[in-house]
Amino acid sequence: MLSYLDFLGYGSFDPVSLAVVHFYAPWAPQCSQMNDVMEELAKEHKQTMFIKLEAEAVPGVSEKYEISSVPTFLFFKGGEKIDRLDGAHAPELTNKVQRLASTGGGPAVVGGVPKEELNERLRKLISTAPCMLFMKGSPQEPRCGFSRQIVQILKDHNIQYSSFDILSDEEVRQGLKTYSNWPTYPQVYVNGDLVGGLDIIKELAETGELENTCPKAIPVEHRLKSLINKCSVMLFMKGNKEAAKCGFSRQILEIMNRTGVEYETFDILQDEEVRQGLKTYSNWPTYPQLYVKGELIGGLDIVKELMANGELDSVLRGQN
Repeated sequence: MLSYLDFLGYGSFDPVSLAVVHFYAPWAPQCSQMNDVMEELAKEHKQTMFIKLEAEAVPGVSEKYEISSVPTFLFFKGGEKIDRLDGAHAPELTNKVQRLASTGGGPAVVGGVPKEELNERLRKLISTAPCMLFMKGSPQEPRCGFSRQIVQILKDHNIQYSSFDILSDEEVRQGLKTYSNWPTYPQVYVNGDLVGGLDIIKELAETGELENTCPKAIPVEHRLKSLINKCSVMLFMKGNKEAAKCGFSRQILEIMNRTGVEYETFDILQDEEVRQGLKTYSNWPTYPQLYVKGELIGGLDIVKELMANGELDSVLRGQN
């Protein structure tokens, strides 16, 4: 793997080639594990540059690219940052390298994804819940002061909302700025429309208009029932269709995609209330969980069994 000097001189390299930069810390064991992954990827992707940067040794670079934790991976093409991955997620790193290394010409893209495809994904994310908060981190662990403040305001006013961690997905992070013409985070949406950031939410709270703008919290049982019935086939999993975040979720996605049946997913890692509440609501302690027409089918083992018996397709289509 290459060094900081190679990173500084990256602009002189082939502009079509992909560069993957690992911001690491020598004291973090997860960084050592991801270095091993990088070494293996470098053997497979000869045309891709793999660079290691000790985050604390290059504070200016780390600040420029908002490196707040390690490991963090940035992806560059032609000297421009096109994607990002926060955390030690070896499968996601592998998938991103494979996808971005093979992306060439074609339609306008953001982070390797066609603009039309990204905009459709953003529309769906914005409409995931009546009130959506796009923030750095999660409500349980905000990763910047502005996100922490807005979470506290929403909590103090008993506002019901779901959230999305923009640090987990660089395509969403950059794409949403353009989509909504709003350059900073956090961002709050109600019924698919942008309300604004922290200053707007503060102003609404001070004038007493926040409760009329954002939906008040509803009983968790009502919310769960609404989510389960959002689509004829609903999969509650770790991650989403584009990026599963555990092996079980990845396996069930592969099975579902082979059936050709339309389905929606809900990332339980983004909403702790749903993650814990659904276990009790359906008396099923693990994830993923698959629902058809509001009824629990089961988890990965049940889905595998239905597939082996040739019954999965008819179950998903509500014929059983």
